[in-house]
Amino acid sequence: MNQTIEIIQLTAELSKQFAAAPSRPHRHEYEEIIIITKGTPWHFIDFKKETIEPPVAIYVAQGKIHQFKPDDQTEGWVIRYQNEFIPDSRFHFYSNFIDNINYPLDSTSCLEKLNTLCEMMLDEYQAAPPDLIMIKHLLAALLTKLEAQGRSRLKEVNNPNNTQQVSFNNFLKILEQNYKRPEDVQFYADKLNMSVRNLNLVCKAIFDKSVSEIIETRKLIEARQLLINTDMSVSEIGYELGYNEKAYFTRVFSKKTGITPTEFRTRICSMLS
Repeated sequence: MNQTIEIIQLTAELSKQFAAAPSRPHRHEYEEIIIITKGTPWHFIDFKKETIEPPVAIYVAQGKIHQFKPDDQTEGWVIRYQNEFIPDSRFHFYSNFIDNINYPLDSTSCLEKLNTLCEMMLDEYQAAPPDLIMIKHLLAALLTKLEAQGRSRLKEVNNPNNTQQVSFNNFLKILEQNYKRPEDVQFYADKLNMSVRNLNLVCKAIFDKSVSEIIETRKLIEARQLLINTDMSVSEIGYELGYNEKAYFTRVFSKKTGITPTEFRTRICSMLS
């Protein structure tokens, strides 16, 4: 994608064309939001294939390997944009700690608002020249709306007065600065002047994961990116992420993904070749 942002209305006619000539699994250097309002397409990402039940919004982060195949009834929207188009978005920040982000759109009101935002973005996108400032504001509104839909995972995320939320956000900021180091849960609790027990309670309340699970997820998301995008050896990647032994890194990766780092890289290379 050469432009900063691309907005596609996914009609049944367009879906028929995509279904007749589906794309291969691929990696792209941009962010992508896929909003499905009708149909039963399937989506493949990080070796997980699932049938999509609309209405739902799917976020595919930059660098992810994925494949999307609509059926001939699929309708919705595809929004692709460079990360720098809307930097420092909290939506993107949280994606560092979640393997796969799907947002079920569980209310008619929410779906209507997302459709309206997409229609407004498309109008501005098709103008000559497109009003990128207005599109940026509309995209920010859409991402904020999706955040609200994700409260089952990110509880009370939009309440800045929630002390647990403040502590949780501070934990994620410290983690982002230190996740490549071999630090344990006690390190993060000390940084926040909290007990390990209280930090775990906060993480469970907000993110429904323990501190160690969040740390491990962040490391493994980065591990996949390094396996895909660099020529570093498995040992070098493990060491980069604070694992002193290749065997331990391989065990942790295999437990989480079901395959070894070497198998992951081999499959990805095979898909992209």
